[in-house]
Amino acid sequence: MIGRIQRVRLREVWRHEALDFSTWLEENVDVLVEATGLQLSGVEREQAVGAFSVDLIAEDEDGRPVVIENQLEKSNHDHLGKLLTYLVGIEARKAIWIVADPRPEHVGVVTWLNESSSADFYLLKLEAIRIGDSEPAALLTQIVGPSEEARKAGAKKKQMAERERQRYRFFEGLLEHAKLRTQLHANISPSKESWVAAGAGIGGLAFTYVVRQRDARVELYIDTPDGDRNQRIFEALSLKKERIEAVFGLPLVWDTKEGRRACRIQKTFATGGYRDEGAWEAVYEELAEAMAKLESALKPHLQGL
Repeated sequence: MIGRIQRVRLREVWRHEALDFSTWLEENVDVLVEATGLQLSGVEREQAVGAFSVDLIAEDEDGRPVVIENQLEKSNHDHLGKLLTYLVGIEARKAIWIVADPRPEHVGVVTWLNESSSADFYLLKLEAIRIGDSEPAALLTQIVGPSEEARKAGAKKKQMAERERQRYRFFEGLLEHAKLRTQLHANISPSKESWVAAGAGIGGLAFTYVVRQRDARVELYIDTPDGDRNQRIFEALSLKKERIEAVFGLPLVWDTKEGRRACRIQKTFATGGYRDEGAWEAVYEELAEAMAKLESALKPHLQGL
């Protein structure tokens, strides 16, 4: 015969969070070991951190402190703030937050902390259960914990954020410099993306600066909602390729591929990209001059379309 699990109200098992539950957990730390996989020992209650008291402090297998914050109710901002305060106050690198009901927003915060910080955070859901007439038992379920995947995701996000900051700063300088050559992008704001664009006078066509890690380019980007129309515009300009390149002063790459809606007429420069900050001034000069020439070479032919 198989019994059924019954949930028991936590306050029926532990009336007081600090006096009852923390005391019980201090004596039964093995349930935390099972739930987290950490090797915990030397558990102590109510350790002072400034004007506050930590519910429990344990030691991991390396003898480093582990903060344990208990909450026999829904997770809230107050306990999250205390957890972080305790972590910093005792210079711990691991924290366990035990709650009766983890709110989705706090699950998200703990996930983010594991991705973004140098500490490990565990969010555990606490339940009290019994089978038939048995004594109530604690059931701890790990909702969020640290992982190698989380660390890699956090590192990737930091890398992406740094990339966006570098691109923004690159375009900030480029657009300011370009005003000395052409007013085409004078009212365009810097971007965290890999490109900034200004309208070419025909909907769907734009004069665009594009920057990558180690190179950058200027281009006319042709992308109306109608792929056939894009191709017709591209072909019309292609018929005047020699005149356009004569005004531009260098060969251009005429980029169109079957099955792709957009077309490009572009010139790439290998002087540097957003990773080459020491070369930015030279890149700005090269791109601004090239954009002014591209505008002069193409504008008369665009007006005739």
